[in-house]
Amino acid sequence: MLKGIPSILSPDLVKGLMEMGHGDEIVIADGHFPAARLNENVIRCDGHQIVPILTAILQHLPLDTYVDKPVALMDVLPGDSIPNIWEQYVTILKQEGFKKDSIKWESRYDFYERAKSAFAVIATSERALYANVILTKGIVSEE
Repeated sequence: MLKGIPSILSPDLVKGLMEMGHGDEIVIADGHFPAARLNENVIRCDGHQIVPILTAILQHLPLDTYVDKPVALMDVLPGDSIPNIWEQYVTILKQEGFKKDSIKWESRYDFYERAKSAFAVIATSERALYANVILTKGIVSEE
């Protein structure tokens, strides 16, 4: 155990976040996402939901301020309803100083293509549909 690191962030997840560089992307995937098929670097977070993982990650991972939309969500298919979990994501992002327009909605297959080249996919037990998130890592500036 370390001070200041939320226990929901496993050693493998912390290691992955530390190894990412500026512009690298990480996917936080719901339980329906084909993580192992799309990316060789899968970090298991079984038994956990995305909201607490996203909250914990954003305490330590800077989002890229050099791109217009450092967060991507998988857009819903026609006829499907907007998931309630997105409201929680917007709230979390606002707490980190980002606005709703920092989010890009990707079609399912475009999202899958981005996941293939992501640094890693975090596989969760999230049951909400369309709960997948891609984060683009930024930099920690000297202050």
